[in-house]
Amino acid sequence: MENTLVSQLSTLGHAPRLDIYRLLMRRYPDWMAAGEIGTALGIKPSTLSAYLNALQGAGLIAQNRLGTSLRYRVSIPAAQNMMAVLFADCCRGRVVLPSLCPPELENTMTKDRFNVLFLCVGNSARSIMAEALLRDMGGDRFSAYSAGITPYSELNPMTVSLLAEKGHDTSLLSSKHISLYQSEDAPRMDFVFTVCDIAANEECPPWAGQPVSGHWGLPDPVKATGTEAERALVFQATYGALRNRIAAFTALPIESLERAALQKAVDQIAELELKD
Repeated sequence: MENTLVSQLSTLGHAPRLDIYRLLMRRYPDWMAAGEIGTALGIKPSTLSAYLNALQGAGLIAQNRLGTSLRYRVSIPAAQNMMAVLFADCCRGRVVLPSLCPPELENTMTKDRFNVLFLCVGNSARSIMAEALLRDMGGDRFSAYSAGITPYSELNPMTVSLLAEKGHDTSLLSSKHISLYQSEDAPRMDFVFTVCDIAANEECPPWAGQPVSGHWGLPDPVKATGTEAERALVFQATYGALRNRIAAFTALPIESLERAALQKAVDQIAELELKD
């Protein structure tokens, strides 16, 4: 056990390998292809292979194969065990240490209304759909927000048209930069969901209050090609996928779930079969 811990800490003590681990943690429960990891972090293939082998050898990440592509994902059990050993062995289980964690990391959420932020790159389609859906499906339990890493100046017209057709009020929707919700006077988020891979790949500052986070990545409908009717079908599919996930999310008994169980439920929603 001690040798495993030393190997894991030594592996994560190398900055580029730590960057890979952070990226995979942000993208969990996704499996990421090696090429995608290299592109996101600017690491050449030969070097990346050595880093991934080291992380896998330490048991920190798992590997599977899809066709000819090797894919990688963080090993959550390994992360849990590493932290448990650090606390029990290295820190000798000193009861003063847990008090250094924010109380919301240890307790259930007991609020009347939860703030939820959806992030993507342009904040013109996926995150806007999610914001509109949660506003209408969440009742009085949720306040919905959305933002982008590099937001467009205007919403995508097909997004606005689709939402209007579905009966959503689009008058309050607009593209916003993520910094709007990172200021001291911004609403404190209880949940932050990335709905595109690029936003999840971005290394953002920690959110105040340590909200529950999740990655619900979907292809960008704005990039769809073909006739207008074909593109409209892609937007419909994106809307349907988000509707299914948000329906599952709003059905969660958030107030009665321990934080670990809530995080697991959020991750499971990300793996729902996507249906129109």
